Amino acid sequence: MELSGKTAFVTGPAKGMGRAITLALAREGASLVLAGRDLAPVDAVASEVGSLGVGALVQRCDVTEADEVASAVAAGRERFGGIDILVNVAGGTGPIGKSGIETTPDEFDQIMELNVKGCFLTMRAVLPGMIERGGGKIVNVGGTFGMRGRAGRLSYSASKWGLRGLTKSFALEVGPHNINVNYVAPGMVDGPRFRKVCTEMAERLGISLDEARVKHAEEYALRRVSTDEDVAHAVLFFVSEKSRQITGQDLAVDGGWVI
Repeated sequence: MELSGKTAFVTGPAKGMGRAITLALAREGASLVLAGRDLAPVDAVASEVGSLGVGALVQRCDVTEADEVASAVAAGRERFGGIDILVNVAGGTGPIGKSGIETTPDEFDQIMELNVKGCFLTMRAVLPGMIERGGGKIVNVGGTFGMRGRAGRLSYSASKWGLRGLTKSFALEVGPHNINVNYVAPGMVDGPRFRKVCTEMAERLGISLDEARVKHAEEYALRRVSTDEDVAHAVLFFVSEKSRQITGQDLAVDGGWVI
């Protein structure tokens, strides 16, 4: 994917799909600025990155705080000479199973701040440097509930719809500077949260865990659940020159659920 010599700034880099994306970028030769609030898992993935022979800078960063974002981006520029790639993975789920009426204003504000404002702040921080360098790649990791409405997930769905708007507007603004801005939308991804969903389904329907997994996968055209690596591969495509003529687009990585 020709990422040797590039530097990527990744938020939420240490768990699940964030870790998979981080390691995929490292395997392709990109140096990494790893930004997160909980540094223990970030340090652990930075060690893995180091074993792959590329540089990694760990930065404590709450993406909802403009000063912390600016400081982390400045540190990355100082260490590596600039930021070529931004991948926004950090985000939250918000209230689950609550109607919009039951959702409190504070709950709504918190998830909008993390999932929308956080990405706005990181994009705003890296873009001047990308413009100066003559180009760049930005990928926002959203979700398929930002492509379909979802009862009981109003706050999360609204935030991911908002992130799509942010993606498209920035794509129009910075396209003349050779900067691509795109949106990857994972569906359900195999991991602890998916297994919890399957466990709850199994208990509710009186079926086995394996049967619940199969039943869930039957909702997808490909009849299989996505993995962290599936999401990482989509991100790699968008940050490479192979997607040079694609910007402002939504790519669902969901096995064909949101068709």
